[in-house]
Amino acid sequence: MDQHTNIGPLTRDQVRELDRLAIESLGIPGIVLMENAAAGAAAELRARLGRRAKAAILCGGGNNAGDGYAMARHLHNHGHGVTLYALKDPAKLTGDAATNHAICQRMGLPIEQLADAGAIEAAADRWAEADAVVDALLGTGFAGEVREPQATAIRLLNAMSGPTVLAVDVPSGLDCQTGEAAEACVRADVTATFVARKTGFDVAEARRWLGEVVVVGIGAPPELVERVRRS
Repeated sequence: MDQHTNIGPLTRDQVRELDRLAIESLGIPGIVLMENAAAGAAAELRARLGRRAKAAILCGGGNNAGDGYAMARHLHNHGHGVTLYALKDPAKLTGDAATNHAICQRMGLPIEQLADAGAIEAAADRWAEADAVVDALLGTGFAGEVREPQATAIRLLNAMSGPTVLAVDVPSGLDCQTGEAAEACVRADVTATFVARKTGFDVAEARRWLGEVVVVGIGAPPELVERVRRS
């Protein structure tokens, strides 16, 4: 759990500003922030799993996917079986997310690309056999409605009763700013959110999707977090 637990919630714009200041003003590389976030989220999941437990990690696009790929490395390095499922073409990833995907490839971690609803339905049977499913599909930038094929993946995931579901930063389909859930929204057992709770988390409607909320650090100093929150 992070040292920022008692800091008030952040808006979507404040999250973006914090990342910008950490990178541009302090000189912390974005990939270091991602690494810290992923390591913390993986540690939270490991604390809830038995030794050698297996995890299915669902990755979308953007930095949320990058967090998922980075988490896979940490889980693998601690002896957990991991399988990555790419719901967005990994070739279209850029920046830090692309770097983490490439590392997973070089490590030989299994990465299965799911291009359509049919492939997702077939893969969902394997998710149900895992001890945990990591939701790294959509992040804090999401608003509106979930597009296919992610919407199908979310519906199938919510229909499962076995695996522990951990959402990375925010459950996919939940607007972190307003707390409003899309028609397709991941129902998480645990949400490992980065730096601080988000403003939408305190909305009554959002609580059914979040599960237990755990705040995970990314390496940003508390003074910077408080400065951004008060801005």
